[in-house]
Amino acid sequence: MKRTLFVAALLAAITAGHLAAQSPDLAAEGKAWWAHIQYLADDKLQGRYVGTEGFEAAAKYVEGQFKAIGLKPAGINGYRQPVALEGRTLVPEASKLALVRNGKETPLAVGQDASLAARAELNGSMEAPMVFVGYGLSIPEAGWDDFKGVNLKGKIAVYVNAFPPVKVSDNVKSHVNTADQRWLALKRAGAIGVATIAAPRSGGPGARGATGAAGAGGGRGGGTPQPTVMLADRRMVDAAGEVVSISLTARGAAAVLAGTNHTLEELDQLVTDNKPLPHFAIPGRLKATAQLKRDPIDSCNIVGLVEGSDPALKHEYVIMSAHLDHLGVGRPVNGDALYNGAMDNASGVASVIETARLLTTSGVKTKRSVIFLAVTAEEKGELGSQYFAYRPTVPFKKIVADINLDMFLPLYPLKVIEVQGLAESSLGESVRAAAQTLGVDVQTDREPEQNRFIRSDQYSFIRHGIPALAFKFGYEFGSPEEKIRRDWVANVYHKPNDDLNQPVDKEAAALFDRVMMKLLQGVANDTKRPGWNADSFFKRFAK
Repeated sequence: MKRTLFVAALLAAITAGHLAAQSPDLAAEGKAWWAHIQYLADDKLQGRYVGTEGFEAAAKYVEGQFKAIGLKPAGINGYRQPVALEGRTLVPEASKLALVRNGKETPLAVGQDASLAARAELNGSMEAPMVFVGYGLSIPEAGWDDFKGVNLKGKIAVYVNAFPPVKVSDNVKSHVNTADQRWLALKRAGAIGVATIAAPRSGGPGARGATGAAGAGGGRGGGTPQPTVMLADRRMVDAAGEVVSISLTARGAAAVLAGTNHTLEELDQLVTDNKPLPHFAIPGRLKATAQLKRDPIDSCNIVGLVEGSDPALKHEYVIMSAHLDHLGVGRPVNGDALYNGAMDNASGVASVIETARLLTTSGVKTKRSVIFLAVTAEEKGELGSQYFAYRPTVPFKKIVADINLDMFLPLYPLKVIEVQGLAESSLGESVRAAAQTLGVDVQTDREPEQNRFIRSDQYSFIRHGIPALAFKFGYEFGSPEEKIRRDWVANVYHKPNDDLNQPVDKEAAALFDRVMMKLLQGVANDTKRPGWNADSFFKRFAK
């Protein structure tokens, strides 16, 4: 009996020692993760704005880490995939707008009545008729089509930038309501440009919504407007063919609507009351003159590879991605003009690096290959991931999934992961299984109205039919964690204080990285390729 107890105790001790040896040192792993952020979000990198020395330093750092880990270079030039961008700016003194009616030109003051967007292609002068097309949307899922029966060929479409009174899923709404998707639908209908009227705020008619782009809140260098950054290859640009893009102020909209028997107040009231808008021709023509300055910007994605072990599956690829760029130097907030981007998104890049390290040191071989990808110009419209999806460095049809990290916000202990895309594809079950092995739960998006599933680099892959997931640290409604996250979004997101001085739970980040490694292993070892669920809106993109 004593011998049996001794053997049992010995086996228990050996097992406990084995488990201890296998247990991750989350404190050490969290420090390693944070060390990458300390470099990438340091003031010396000046906010990692595309085309700057700071971004180049960040790219070199990621290259060095991939090499040290032992990833195979999988770019075009070593680990690099060059991405040609261009910065577009309009010469202010050469930007002019006017209404031409009955042979008479009435100027629209640029800035006071309207603004021109550099995303459009006008470089010279043009003149075209206008037509008001309500909400400017075509939504087949809801039987809604603002272009039906309207002749838009060669015309500028004028619309209120609001959503029509139809019930559709958040996914449908978020997809069709982007500027690019609106334009693609208008282009198919024959339009050559747009003039948008901001939606009234919830305060009712007369309370205008803001116009202009969101972002760092200002220009680099203390007030100079940032250029509009786009892919240089026009074949990849959704805005291609958009000759002119104009935003009208309330005063400008009133001038455009004059003589139509419709007023801005009338349209505001209809939007406020959630009613359809009329469609009507606008008398006269819009004349626009612009001088577009284009400056090439050389940037890159960084691509590393862990090669699969199964001869039949090693030429299929699971991608783990995160964006490397941030907002640079902008408008000062409390005297600080440097937008370091620690959580957005040095944190995601740090997790790509550390997950790659965990995978290569785990001793577990994956059947499929795994690509670790740091992309450029997410803050400019997911341009780096869009470029990779159009011109991947591996055969496109062999890419099976994208796991994307963009400011997953480890601001408190990890109990539950919010998974964007959880119910869209078989990847949902994969992440659920991976999280459960480490005692972590998963939940769907807590704020689906924010449409985050289409607001980062995973959407570049989704639009090409590749199942994808994105993540945040989760919370329960009414919990302290919910307040922490909401406060961060309100007070830190896209502000200079997203820096190295904010409180972060490093061990929770390390546990998250462990979940990501388990997820990658699960997807890469599953002989069945990930697929969209039958009821997913995004299934339509599958090729």
